[in-house]
Amino acid sequence: MTSSNLVQYTTLPHPAQSDSIPIGYTGVHYEIFVRSFADSNGDGIGDLNGITNKLDYLNDLGVSAIWLMPISPSPSSHKYDVTDYYGIDPEYGTMDDFKRLIAEAHQRGIAVIIDLVLHHTSIQHNWFREASKGPENPYWHYYKWLTPDEIKRRKLATRDITADSGEKNPWHTVRGATYPEQYYGMFWSGMPDLNFDHQPVRDEFFKIARYWLNEIGVDGFRLDAARHLYREAEEPKNHEFWQEFGKVVEAAKSGAYTVGEVWTRPERIAPYFRGLKANFNFDLQLAIAEIVGQENDTEDLVEFLQYVHNTFGTVNPNFIDALLLSNHDQNRIGSLLKGNLDRLKVAANLLLTLPGLPYLYYGEEIGMLGMKPDENIREPFLWDIRAQDTQRTRWRRGKYSTSQTVRPLAQQQSDPNSLFNHYKRLIHYRNSHPILNNNLSKLLPSGIRQKGIVAFIRQDASGGPCVLLVHNLTNKPIEVVFSPGEEWCRCIVFETISGGSFTGDRVTVPGYGCVVVE
Repeated sequence: MTSSNLVQYTTLPHPAQSDSIPIGYTGVHYEIFVRSFADSNGDGIGDLNGITNKLDYLNDLGVSAIWLMPISPSPSSHKYDVTDYYGIDPEYGTMDDFKRLIAEAHQRGIAVIIDLVLHHTSIQHNWFREASKGPENPYWHYYKWLTPDEIKRRKLATRDITADSGEKNPWHTVRGATYPEQYYGMFWSGMPDLNFDHQPVRDEFFKIARYWLNEIGVDGFRLDAARHLYREAEEPKNHEFWQEFGKVVEAAKSGAYTVGEVWTRPERIAPYFRGLKANFNFDLQLAIAEIVGQENDTEDLVEFLQYVHNTFGTVNPNFIDALLLSNHDQNRIGSLLKGNLDRLKVAANLLLTLPGLPYLYYGEEIGMLGMKPDENIREPFLWDIRAQDTQRTRWRRGKYSTSQTVRPLAQQQSDPNSLFNHYKRLIHYRNSHPILNNNLSKLLPSGIRQKGIVAFIRQDASGGPCVLLVHNLTNKPIEVVFSPGEEWCRCIVFETISGGSFTGDRVTVPGYGCVVVE
C-alpha cells in the first residue's frame, strides 16, 4: 500500500496556538537535560541558547512541548539541589536567554515546562544556611529536625526509598552544630527535605510558581518527588497539598500544565489527579520494555492499562496518563533493547499510539544508549559526527555509551529507514489524527488475542469514532482475524512498515509493524 492510498487528516491546533485546548490534552512532549543537549558557546556545557538554536529541529520532529530538567542555580551537575528558586544557573545562561527561549518556542507552537523541585533544597540554599544556625532561627521550621532519641523512639531511622548516594540513614548532623537535632534528607545529606506542615514553606512555593508562570512565562511544571513531600504514613497530606498547589497554578495561569513523579500502585497514584493534571506511568514503561524484548505480550498490556485508567478515572475523568519509555532516572530504552533497531521501532509504535501523553527523552529518537549510573543515561546528544559536531557537549570525560555505536542525527536524517525518521513519521501522523492526538481518548479492548500481537481500540473521548491499532511484536508477518463487533473496520489508513494487507475480516501486519485500521 502506498502513501497515496492513506487517509489524510488536518492537524489539530497545538495548545500554545489555541486557548481552547489545555496543554497536555494533545501532542507529544520532549524531556531535555540542558547540560547534554546543545552547547552554543563552546564551553562544553549545554545551555539555554543551545536549545533555542535547536527549536526548529524539535518543531520538525513534531513535539508540542519541551520539559527542561532543573535550570536554577545549583552546585551539582544535575541541578536537583537548588540554591535559588528565582534564578538561572550561570552555566546554562541568563534569565534573558530563558525568556528568549520561551518566546521562540511559543512562536513555533511549542510549550515550555520546567522541573520544579519542591521536595528539598540544597544545603547551600540560604533557607538551610539560616536554619542551621539553630532552633531559634526563623528558618528552622522550613526543614524537618529531630533529636537522635526522637528518631529512635519514632522508628524513623530508615529510608522511604533507596537513594543513589548509598547513605543508609536519612537523618544527618550539621557539621559543627552545638544542638542535638538532626535534619531529614531522604535522598542524601546534601538535599535536606522541606517541611510542608509549615505554612510559610507552602506560601514560598506558591509564590515561586506564580513567578515562573506569570513573570517569566513558562507553561507548567514537572513536579519532582511529588509523592515524598510527606512520609508514606502521611500520604493524605500529600494529596491535600497538591490539590492546593493545583488551584494556585490554575488561578495564576488558566490551562497551565502539571505532571507529577509518583511511582506506586495505580490506586495510590489516583488521588494525585485531584491536584495534578498528569502523572507518569512508570509501570507501563517497564511493561513495554518487557513485552518488546520478549516479542510477546506477557504482561497483558491492554488489560493492565484498562485497569489503570479505570482506577484513575474514578478520581478525575480528565486525567492525563503521561507515557514514557525512559527518562533521566531510568536506563535508556536503547540499552534495554540492546540497540535492536526493529524492537526500538516497535517500542516507539506503542508509545505513540497508546492513549495518553507520550514523552520522549532526548536522544531516544536516534537510539541513544545508557545504563546507570546517572551520568551514563544523560550523555551528550549526537548532532553529527564528532569532527563536525560543533554543538556536542563535552562536560563528560571518558568513553560514552552512545557515540561509538549510534549514528548521529545528521546521518539518520538522510536515511528514510532510520529510527529518527520512524519517530518523525509516526509523530506527524499522530499529530494529524483526531483520535490518536487526543490524549484523553478512551482505551477499549479489541477482542484480538494472538501470540506476538498487541491490539486495542481508541475511541474519541466523547464516545464517538473509533480506530483499531494492531502491533506485531515479532519479526514475521502475522494474519490477525477481527473479533465480532469490529465490522466497522474497513481499511488500513496508516502503516509503519509497508506490506500490510486488509481482506474481509482480517488484516496482515508485517513483522515489527503497526497498522491503523478504520
